[in-house]
Amino acid sequence: MTKPKVCVLRVAGTNCDGETAYAFEKAGALTERVHVNRLAEKRGLLKGFQILAVPGGFSYGDDIAAGKVQAVELMHRLGDEVRAFVDSDKLVIGICNGFQVLVKTGLLPGGASRKQTVTLASNDSNKFEDRWVSLRVDTPRCVFIQPGRTLYLPVAHGEGKFIPETPAGLDALRDAGQIVFRYVSASGSKPIYPENPNGSVDDIAGICDPTGRILGLMPHPERHVEPWHHPRWTREGLQGEGDGFQVFRNAVSYFTA
Repeated sequence: MTKPKVCVLRVAGTNCDGETAYAFEKAGALTERVHVNRLAEKRGLLKGFQILAVPGGFSYGDDIAAGKVQAVELMHRLGDEVRAFVDSDKLVIGICNGFQVLVKTGLLPGGASRKQTVTLASNDSNKFEDRWVSLRVDTPRCVFIQPGRTLYLPVAHGEGKFIPETPAGLDALRDAGQIVFRYVSASGSKPIYPENPNGSVDDIAGICDPTGRILGLMPHPERHVEPWHHPRWTREGLQGEGDGFQVFRNAVSYFTA
């Protein structure tokens, strides 16, 4: 069966495109790292891909707010093409800075209006958080992951605190099953800092759109795809695969299963 093609988007400051491409290739996809200028110059290029990945990093130095400049550029220069892409049964994933981009484009949480209704603000600790965290999958809606899983992934961000615009907006996400990942303690219970590394409301680490085909999350699944990526593998032994690999495998399987 034909392998799905993944567009790993690059701009100035992107620095996780290599790891993201590697993870998708390991899962069986064909990947291409594409600069946003190339998409703008070659209209229609995006149509040739089945998955759009917006990887982590510090796009444009996060000079205004994390992901804001890239979000404005993406929708101003390529808005019609991006909207057509997400309306055509294709997949989008935004990781860390990519998640920040997706919420500031309005692609997440999504819905008919596609207006920004959530944000990712500065961590409560007022510092950059670089650590490993446990995540629980809380919905069957997202095509990238199955419910009932617990993942161990690294975070690396300064602006990762998930905040909905209103309490009603948070309730709507819960009711629609759009909260995909929550931070939990190692035992799976309610987390405290640093288990919730940024103070996210309702311990939210990642959400999807109503279709389940657009996913954004702050932790980095691409940094735990090999078993030896685990920070304690020499003491605890090698697993069969890294916890984050299932995110990429499920995305590829959406087109090949």
